[in-house]
Amino acid sequence: MTDTSLGFRPRYRLSGAPFTIQNLLFADTETLTKGDIVNAATGELDLGATGDNTFLGVVLEVISGTDSTTRIRVITDEDAVYGVYDANARLIQANLAISGATGAMTVAAPGNSDLIVVSESTATEETLVKIAHGEHALYP
Repeated sequence: MTDTSLGFRPRYRLSGAPFTIQNLLFADTETLTKGDIVNAATGELDLGATGDNTFLGVVLEVISGTDSTTRIRVITDEDAVYGVYDANARLIQANLAISGATGAMTVAAPGNSDLIVVSESTATEETLVKIAHGEHALYP
């Protein structure tokens, strides 16, 4: 049975190496939820949104940050692959946009090329994606 919960779930790295997990600072007061994609435009974390071009990765816990002293664990690998519920069939190398707010992130048809599909999937299978080349904060 397909997992229809929202959010991005770490699956593997294309390199086969273990995930790199960093404990990073929030940019401002907000809640980040396990499975959210974040960006690091200022060097600190903020909830990612379609059209950002400094995505960093996916958060691994739920934390409400109260200021820029709050830290949260994030996978930061450019080659990290994430599974996400998507009720559409997808072709390998398709570009997708990020959609949704904290705790409810998923993918949408490409308005922006935030993510790239790494494995073909049917409408009943999990969609596997990675942050698109040139959109990752550490690998522009």
